[in-house]
Amino acid sequence: MAGKPVRSAMMGALQNLTDADLKRFIRELLARKDKPRVPRNKVDGKDYMDVADVVVSTFTEKHAVTVAAEILNSIGCSDEADTLVEETSGQTSQSASTDVEETSGQTSQSASTDDMHFVDKHRGALIQRVSNIDSILDNLLDKKVINQEAYTKIRVIATPQEKIRALYEGPLQAAKACKDIFYQILQKHEEYLIKELEGKK
Repeated sequence: MAGKPVRSAMMGALQNLTDADLKRFIRELLARKDKPRVPRNKVDGKDYMDVADVVVSTFTEKHAVTVAAEILNSIGCSDEADTLVEETSGQTSQSASTDVEETSGQTSQSASTDDMHFVDKHRGALIQRVSNIDSILDNLLDKKVINQEAYTKIRVIATPQEKIRALYEGPLQAAKACKDIFYQILQKHEEYLIKELEGKK
């Protein structure tokens, strides 16, 4: 089932905030160090509709939900964060798995040997040593291995180790094709680690 439009869901989430919480949301939004940054004059003294519009236009529909959910969780408004994520989750597992299967034909055969997939064989090492997890999550979202809801929930997890563990316990169990794509992405973002692990018998 398709979710709400991002802009509409964003307005609904911010509308439910108290005046004090909306001010805290704006303060945290302005305090973000990652780019793109939101200019103060765009949100200072604005109502929830203006703020929602700025969040979506600044971060695009693809990333606005993640940014807003992270801020909502950080100010103690986890219910609003969860509702926002759920309402904008428009990708079904069926559509995601279809796209994954189409991509899997390009996967290197070296991802799976001796009836055990590379990412399963080296699960412990990958959980402990993969560090570039946010870029990996971005790629998994682009490839539709994970949907927007899963992406947002994993992004707000505190440590890289727990983020990787969440992937293993959820999206990577869906199909071998998901593991194949994960392996390809690891080759791109963790090249030296993967080469080291591939050299081990």
